[in-house]
Amino acid sequence: MAERVLVLGVGNPDRGDDGSGRVVARALRKAAPTGVTIDECDGETTAVLARLEGVGRAIIIDASAGGPPGRVRCFDVAAAPMPAAALRVSSHGLGLHEAIELARALGALPERCEVYAIAGGCFDIGAPLTPAVAAAADELAGRLAEQLGGPASKGGVHA
Repeated sequence: MAERVLVLGVGNPDRGDDGSGRVVARALRKAAPTGVTIDECDGETTAVLARLEGVGRAIIIDASAGGPPGRVRCFDVAAAPMPAAALRVSSHGLGLHEAIELARALGALPERCEVYAIAGGCFDIGAPLTPAVAAAADELAGRLAEQLGGPASKGGVHA
């Protein structure tokens, strides 16, 4: 039986760069191969836990604060806990870090689980993605499409 793969874009699309995870997920819907589930959520802990249920591999994308806007960091959270400061920005209650660690404590963390954090610069209500974050989201969507075995996404992340 094939491993269930989930790509989860997290964030609030109405708060500027906080929507970057969801932008990547939307771009991957056009490029991901059959069998890969692409989903989005606001990052609320129980919503994240529900989506991880029964998944063998998860790729989670969310915005972060700190560092130059557009910097992308990847954390293999199946191998080690994610640094608490990695996702300091959260427009959603407890935040993704707490959801990941709760999944770990409950034995619900997928065997393979990576978190991609895109550093944001503007989290204002109603703001669009900043140019640096839009470019990083576009590039990440292309890399993930290739990694997942789908065609590379070329430009159209925020179309």
